[in-house]
Amino acid sequence: MAQIDQTHDPKLESWVQSANGHQDFPIQNLPLGVFSPRAGGKRGGVAIGDQVLDLGAALAAGLFAGEAARPAEAASGSALNAFLALGAGPRRALRLRLSELLAKGSPDRDKVETCPHAAEACTLHLPAHIGDYTDFYVGIHHATNVGKQFRPDNPLLSNYKHVPIGYHGRASSINVTGTPVRRPKGQTKPPDAESPGFGPSRRLDYELELGVWFGSGNAQGEPISIGEAADHVGGFCLLDDWSARDIQAWEYQPLGPFLSKNFASTISAWIVTPEALAPFRIPQPQRPESDPAPLPYLTDAGDQSEGALDLELEVLLLTPAMKAKRMAPHRLALSHARHMYWTVAQMIAHRTSNGCNLQPGDLLGTGTISGPDQESCGSILEMTLGGKDPVVLASGEERRFLEDGDEIILKARGTRQGYASIGFGECRAPILPAA
Repeated sequence: MAQIDQTHDPKLESWVQSANGHQDFPIQNLPLGVFSPRAGGKRGGVAIGDQVLDLGAALAAGLFAGEAARPAEAASGSALNAFLALGAGPRRALRLRLSELLAKGSPDRDKVETCPHAAEACTLHLPAHIGDYTDFYVGIHHATNVGKQFRPDNPLLSNYKHVPIGYHGRASSINVTGTPVRRPKGQTKPPDAESPGFGPSRRLDYELELGVWFGSGNAQGEPISIGEAADHVGGFCLLDDWSARDIQAWEYQPLGPFLSKNFASTISAWIVTPEALAPFRIPQPQRPESDPAPLPYLTDAGDQSEGALDLELEVLLLTPAMKAKRMAPHRLALSHARHMYWTVAQMIAHRTSNGCNLQPGDLLGTGTISGPDQESCGSILEMTLGGKDPVVLASGEERRFLEDGDEIILKARGTRQGYASIGFGECRAPILPAA
């Protein structure tokens, strides 16, 4: 696991004034991404306050040398796959140098000041080429809530507490935050219909998830052990895995999600590194005594002691009527990453246990992370009990599922006494009518 060092000092401030006290991107965060300024092409950058540091410009200014030079160059291009492949050591070296360059009193400030761009003038892009995407189902409250709607007496299937359940998603339809999502069409069959029909989904839903970026991969046929899994994590993001619940209900048996899930997923633009999240590592919540113990290949004492994340997760909704009235987004849910039944390391160990290979830039989704009550549901399917009990918004509107023009916004925040709070930036997308 990443260790706490001088880059996490809560007293550390930046000469970029907007970074000091910034809700997402203080100097203690330093997430990486890909952006393009108003004039120029795609390039690697670092979020610092309301600015984006241009890594290519900083390289040209001679600001990186020694151990930091190689990762700085790898992170300066139009995709971060080469940077992710380098692993933890080079990533730490770059973080340390970035902290030195951006800290108040930096002797290199005069050179660095020419490198940032105003974030509002930049376009954000997917930070890496995503070769493969795997979505898990580790939010036990979500699994229970959804299961109750179909199997009231037996909501969790017998394998859930033995194996991290997952499926392969569609990498080509993952979009960066801000990209509109078009309502999908598909086959649906209402319970009272004799045969299915085809048309726009009427039960469109969001899913509150964390995304995990893979760093260094593994060779085909060589599993990653549970004790080594954390070393293969390149960073984290927010993930909204959009779902068409009516299409899903008709198509998912016997092979699982297909067109109901692969039309779009949205991720936040910045890769928050494991080093930035070091202060927010917590023990994995202890399982009830009646639950089965994980099999040996999924068991590691270190992972259980610090493999969970102390992250608050939030879902907001902004409707067209609210925008017209200039109202603030309505909070739908406030959940927490500690509600994951399996750790990220357990997901990776299981994902590769059969010898399946991972590559730098592959993405893993945790599955919907819901809490134990209605106020912490990570999907509207749960919140409305399958559309039976509508959500009443601050505007007076009601929602059973999402409507055209609605915009979903996901946020995440790590807060711990004695450390600077950090965030992930927004993961948001408006919904367009079906084509």
